Amino acid sequence: MMKKMIIVVLACLLIFLLGCKGKNIDIPDPNDEKNSEHVENPDEIAEKIKSMTIEEKIGQLVMIGIEGEKADENIKEMIESRHAGGIILFSGNIKSADQTLELLNNLKDLNRGNIPLFLGLDEEGGRVTRLSKEFVKIPSMEEVGNKNDKDYSFRIGEALGTRVKSLGFNIDFAPVMDINSNYKNPVIGDRSFGDNPKIVIEQGAQVMSGIKSTGVISVVKHFPGHGDTKVDSHKKLPVVDKTFEEIDNFELLPFKKSIEEGVDGIMIAHILFPKIDGENPASFSYTIINDILREKLNYRGVIITDDMTMGAVMNNYDIGEASVKSLKAGSDIILVCHGYENEHKVLDTIKEAVESGDIKEEDIDKKLYRILKLKEKYVNDERINEVNIEDINRKTRDILSYDR
Repeated sequence: MMKKMIIVVLACLLIFLLGCKGKNIDIPDPNDEKNSEHVENPDEIAEKIKSMTIEEKIGQLVMIGIEGEKADENIKEMIESRHAGGIILFSGNIKSADQTLELLNNLKDLNRGNIPLFLGLDEEGGRVTRLSKEFVKIPSMEEVGNKNDKDYSFRIGEALGTRVKSLGFNIDFAPVMDINSNYKNPVIGDRSFGDNPKIVIEQGAQVMSGIKSTGVISVVKHFPGHGDTKVDSHKKLPVVDKTFEEIDNFELLPFKKSIEEGVDGIMIAHILFPKIDGENPASFSYTIINDILREKLNYRGVIITDDMTMGAVMNNYDIGEASVKSLKAGSDIILVCHGYENEHKVLDTIKEAVESGDIKEEDIDKKLYRILKLKEKYVNDERINEVNIEDINRKTRDILSYDR
């Protein structure tokens, strides 16, 4: 009897295996960046890329800023004709929650039928907040770091993600993962979780995860580390005289943790590390972006530059040439926050580089794959009709009064 049962079981197993073979089931390679738990059928992305014009492809590689509180003819052109892939807003674009909601809905309408837009802002808490004062103030990350409570940090991330998503944003350029190790630092300061690497690593990862949990992309910054600078890169080009071994054991630690925790986006800083790359700032250094971030740290997500219109770039380099160098170095998205002439120049220079063969179209397609995969995970163009600020503020107050 036992022998008969074994034969039946083996026969059933053989039929199952043959059936699987007939269906040609493939097991994805988890190390292949084309495979992701978030993409049901990666081939759909590949087919989409094949159908795109070169202008549409290039547009997805650029995220732009706008002027004023309404969608004007310039932004209409950037979306409809130049195919800009994303838009970042600042305080000057934001007057109130209702106005912001209307602006984002209008931007989505202008882009209707195309690949949905990245819609982002810097909502860090503390002194770097872009939203209107209708929202309850969230403490600085230094205050969060001082509390040194992982659950609290996660909930702070939730609060940040909830408020930006309520208006229709899908990217928050936060948190800052810089270790504030230089007391003369004019730009990081209390934006950092502190000068203790362990606290920055642990609490930063929790805030990042909290933002992600709300369905908002968290882009951590400013790789490979802006904490040991004496110059504000908004004005000048900072120089950090450290070797790779030094930053590997200090500045890179919070970013390594972010990557381990599945961060979706990393922003590259405009900082020169002459002992690592004597010619190029991090934002367009092949050594830093490709060799260190991609290869040594094994990061496979989206890489975006800091704003290319900052003084560190504009006062030292041609913005178009710098943008091309950044893409060739391994970045995926060029951030151009100010000046429509700058945005057009970046797009035009990238197109010229593709047409001349300086940038290969297959390299653009690899960047697009990462970008579209991330958009599929988080981004849609659905209009949001109203926002309940009272409810959001109540939940935020509950978090701020939290005491374990």
